[in-house]
Amino acid sequence: MRFCLGLLFAWAAFAQPYDLLLKGGHVIDPKNGVDGVADVAITGTRIAAVAPNLPAANARKTIDVADLYVTPGLVDIHAHVFSGIRGSTTSGGNRSVFPDHIAFRTGVTTVVDPGSSGWRSFEDFRRTVIDTAETRVLAMLNIVGIGILSYDLEQNVEDMNPRVTADMALKHKDVVVGVKSAHWWAPNFTSVERAVEAGRLADIPVMVDFGYFLKERPYERMVTEILRPGDISTHCYRWPAPLLDANEKVRPYLSAARKRGVKFDVGHGGGSFHFRNAEPAVKQGFWPDSISTDMHTNSMNGSAVDMLNVMSKFLAMGVPLREVIRQSTTNPATIVKRPELGQIAVGAEADIAVLRVDAGRFGFADVVGGRIEGSERLGTEMTIRAGKLVFDLNGRAAVPWRSGNLKYPEK
Repeated sequence: MRFCLGLLFAWAAFAQPYDLLLKGGHVIDPKNGVDGVADVAITGTRIAAVAPNLPAANARKTIDVADLYVTPGLVDIHAHVFSGIRGSTTSGGNRSVFPDHIAFRTGVTTVVDPGSSGWRSFEDFRRTVIDTAETRVLAMLNIVGIGILSYDLEQNVEDMNPRVTADMALKHKDVVVGVKSAHWWAPNFTSVERAVEAGRLADIPVMVDFGYFLKERPYERMVTEILRPGDISTHCYRWPAPLLDANEKVRPYLSAARKRGVKFDVGHGGGSFHFRNAEPAVKQGFWPDSISTDMHTNSMNGSAVDMLNVMSKFLAMGVPLREVIRQSTTNPATIVKRPELGQIAVGAEADIAVLRVDAGRFGFADVVGGRIEGSERLGTEMTIRAGKLVFDLNGRAAVPWRSGNLKYPEK
């Protein structure tokens, strides 16, 4: 009898190769061309299978996600998360947020901090945030060595050292994915040019927050001549960026810039997203390459709110859900040269967002109080990071407490 029970237990263990099975969801994985109902199985930290009708008997834990969307974990490539004493600041103080406080509840599993630290402060950032957060945190180095301590300090040309910046990026190439030029006030391209030089030396892309628009340094010239293929213009719908002509038609140079490989990132932020540019451009097909939040305390408590709210604005402006997911997963992952992220494929790390699309009448605001309405809003039901369930809004992984075999602490 004991021998038979032993065989039974051994068979049961063999028949349950999956630690977790997400059952019956609509999988959207643009990188791999998946857009339909399928099950997703996870073993350890990796995706083990993606296919319809995987047997629940083969899983230690099965969660019903029917009527929900299963997508790769969202990738926000513009989020300020150097929340230490030397983190991203303005004259109003530190505005960065700790990544685990804002990521998982919005389906985000990877964030890229763009330039809160420079080569002087990056190793503090790595020690205090990158290496301690459960969220995957990548970084772009500010071309200014001190980082974003204040906008005034970002005008210090003497602290813009391409060689030293590139050396720091190469030393930490496992987590440094770019160089950032930001908040440059002078009527020239010095900050951008030095960032591009650092990017060339380290073979990583450059992200530019172009700041103020001056006739002496035309935005058109920057995206058609100075930025390289793969470099990124963030805050791409900020007014008064010259995206549109007097008749609200998208200017031809934007297509030329995109054709040569320049990428356009949303970077919503607290002051960098205006429907006056965004809605006409989007409706004419000038969609972003990547959707991002420019997350900090001002934007999260302002009109940006979070990644899903920004994504929902693009649904409201007519971008199909599949493309919104593409712009929030595989596109940003590829832009920062991490193509293994932002997908649900066998062998990939199991970073997954389980989302719902709520129907109703919703309002969305830009940073100056402009408003549009939409009939759909995205919400997060569950988030999985490296195979671990890290957010579960409605307790789908839980069991009824009276009937479950639960271990409560002793009195």
